[in-house]
Amino acid sequence: MLEELEVRNLGPIRSAVLNPSAGMTAITGETGAGKSMLLSAIRLISGAPSGVGSVAQGTEAAWTQGVFNVDGAGKAERLALDAGVLDLEEATGGTDLDGVARRELFLSRTVPASGRSRAVLCGHSVPRNVLADVSGELITIHGQADQLRLASASRQRDFLDMAANDLAERDDYRRCWDQLQAVDERLQRLTNQEASARQRADYLRESIEQINKTDPKPGEDEALKEKRSRVENAAEIAQGVASALSALDTSQADSDTDTQGASQAIGHAISALRAIRVDGAFGDAADRLESLNADLADIVFSLSNAMDIDEGAEGLDALNSRIHQLDELTRRWGPALDDVIDWRDKAVYELEDLGASPEKIEELKTQRKSAFDDAMNAAETLSKKRASVAKTLADTVTTELDSLAMAGASLEIRVIQRNAKRASNEAKAAELNTNSKHDTWPLDVNGIDDIEFLFTPFPGSPQLPMGKSASGGELSRLMLALELAVAQRRTAQRHNASDQTGGVKQKKDVGEVLVTASNSDVADMTFIFDEVDAGVGGKAAVELGKRLAKLSQTSQVIVVTHLAQVASWADAQFVVSKGEAIRGGSNAAEDKGSDDTVANDSSEGKIQTTVHEVTGDARVHEIARMLSGSESGTSLEHAKELLESSTLEKG
Repeated sequence: MLEELEVRNLGPIRSAVLNPSAGMTAITGETGAGKSMLLSAIRLISGAPSGVGSVAQGTEAAWTQGVFNVDGAGKAERLALDAGVLDLEEATGGTDLDGVARRELFLSRTVPASGRSRAVLCGHSVPRNVLADVSGELITIHGQADQLRLASASRQRDFLDMAANDLAERDDYRRCWDQLQAVDERLQRLTNQEASARQRADYLRESIEQINKTDPKPGEDEALKEKRSRVENAAEIAQGVASALSALDTSQADSDTDTQGASQAIGHAISALRAIRVDGAFGDAADRLESLNADLADIVFSLSNAMDIDEGAEGLDALNSRIHQLDELTRRWGPALDDVIDWRDKAVYELEDLGASPEKIEELKTQRKSAFDDAMNAAETLSKKRASVAKTLADTVTTELDSLAMAGASLEIRVIQRNAKRASNEAKAAELNTNSKHDTWPLDVNGIDDIEFLFTPFPGSPQLPMGKSASGGELSRLMLALELAVAQRRTAQRHNASDQTGGVKQKKDVGEVLVTASNSDVADMTFIFDEVDAGVGGKAAVELGKRLAKLSQTSQVIVVTHLAQVASWADAQFVVSKGEAIRGGSNAAEDKGSDDTVANDSSEGKIQTTVHEVTGDARVHEIARMLSGSESGTSLEHAKELLESSTLEKG
């Protein structure tokens, strides 16, 4: 969830801070006021390319930062951990919300007027693609340009998989696919051997012999280096321990001494107390001293053992020699000793294959057929899961489109197996020859299916692939309908999980999120809609706002809109306005609502964009302006009715 967006010196915005609602936030304002700059700021922290033209004139650099509150066990945080900007202690140090650990992630971007931009994640500079990966788990932008990605068949497949919640089936298929690829790799190596195979076999054989001769053990090099450190410091250890032993027990000293140690002194004290016959009260003191002497004896014994560092110069030489041998192995086949052992084990198999007989090749072909059959079975199971969801999902989307002023529009999701005839595939696999790459058709890394999203924008129009059959506004509404349909499925899945566990909330991994996100918990996703209201008005606009508010019940929603009927459903509303700067700074929010953002500029007469939240009467006036372009009594009444109606219906 986006908690805060701060923007400085980006286009006409000198300084702005946006704190969107956890539910639905509307961003409104006159055309040309600069609403696009807020989206540009979000795209910058999403890893989008930067342009120096976006830097405010007369400033050195533009800067934007987003603060996100995320699930402490989500993929966004795992990506941050992998990037090295968090450690495990930081990752487990978030607050607790409804039993789920949460934390804040800071994504920022600096775009200088000259030079390269800088991406920063949680205070650490990172490559731009890392920022893109992390933000992809947090933000999904649906604007006219962003819809083009929906034309990608892979994105459509990812969306269907997310809706189908088929992670288990995909994992099962991927295991079978990986096994098939491994067998194919061995077969390919065998069937394409060249004259260099003998040289390769000699190298492998000599390498295996050298490693086996050294006989490394996992972790041995680190253990030996620790031991070497102890041996190198043996004199210091021995001196300290000897001094302690001399003080505790003179019998442990190497030389004669007349001085009593602590052990002897306590022994004399015990004897003296035992010799007292007059009063038996001293027996208790003697017993306690004997107990103390026993503990002292244990300490002396432990220290005596610590003195047994008897490697000497020869032992140290042996240690260094062994460490050198192991270092030679890691230098050639490392970088770690475990890597050397893994390389040796794989080399043994490769050496077998290099000298393989025709029988070995036939054995691998049999294994290959079995692996192919397993992959086909897993692919068909995955395909059935996809197909079972595709029609229901498409019907739900079509129903939602009808409510979004797109009556007659429809979506069809096709799940097409590349070839459903199992026998022909087995025959095809059996015909593999030694001169061709082993064929996995009809399988690929994602299964057996081709996925097609076909959209009909209005009755009588041809059914065409998404991205080729609708305007930007229609695609935005289609995206909203898709998100609403999936949100309904996720809610139902959570309720089912809760029922099955006696009401205990369980977090489900629902697969990859549409367009840019994957494996994100829905509560962490922020959906941003731009131009979703294009071509909509009247009752349909009210229904559009209601649908956005519905989506905001499970996700954070930010919508850029020109429609009062949409903005009235928002939990928070921010107005982007353009005005003339005042010397010493200006506060455009002073008379319109809260002063979340302020434009500061020492120059006078410059046009700047400000962003401020409107509440109460200020919001009524903004809704009235959106309705009629003025703030007349009639428009103000209508604005109040809109806000009251949406508030009442939301409950």
